[in-house]
Amino acid sequence: MSALMLVLALSAQAAEFRGEIRVIDGDTLDVGDIRVRLHGIDAPERDQPCTTLTGQNWGCGDWVTRQVRDRYQGAQARCDAIDRDRGRVVARCFVDGADINRDMVADGLAFAYRKYSYDYDLEEKAAVVADLGIHGFAIEAPARYRLTRIKGRLAPDPNCRIKGNISAKGVRIYHLPGQKYYDKTGIDPHKGERWFCSEAQARASGWRKSKI
Repeated sequence: MSALMLVLALSAQAAEFRGEIRVIDGDTLDVGDIRVRLHGIDAPERDQPCTTLTGQNWGCGDWVTRQVRDRYQGAQARCDAIDRDRGRVVARCFVDGADINRDMVADGLAFAYRKYSYDYDLEEKAAVVADLGIHGFAIEAPARYRLTRIKGRLAPDPNCRIKGNISAKGVRIYHLPGQKYYDKTGIDPHKGERWFCSEAQARASGWRKSKI
């Protein structure tokens, strides 16, 4: 059984694995032949910008990736598997005995990913107070950035944000901001989907409101 298959098979308990690090981005590594999503943290996407105090865009995501690569590329890591996520092993990893997940948050290279864990909550708060790393800039939460950068999910007109979606069964449904599936819904005009400026406009055009 390969190291990857061993980790995936032990989903009910922590499994330890080791290997040389190859940095993919700020929170994703290859440790040996295992693709790892670092537990409890969320780093900016590689193409994600932030804004300086003078209003200039700056490539935060690329900077974070380079910082992580300078620190850990080629190092030997010991990791504890915690979960699985889209083919990746979610893990806490250590280099020379130090929790690299914790160090990245403490140094302002990543956010504490509170949606999944509060393990690094205090480290992030200290980094924010000290304006360390990404906290010295205006930056969108990476999870929010991932949603809005996907084509069709961000309204071209801020006054017309209602999403007129057509389901796989051909049902025309509109989603209001704040509804359960709003953020995940993309609008493709080539399929007949469209944006609406009001519920009255959506209903008059033959769409019905999403129930959730």
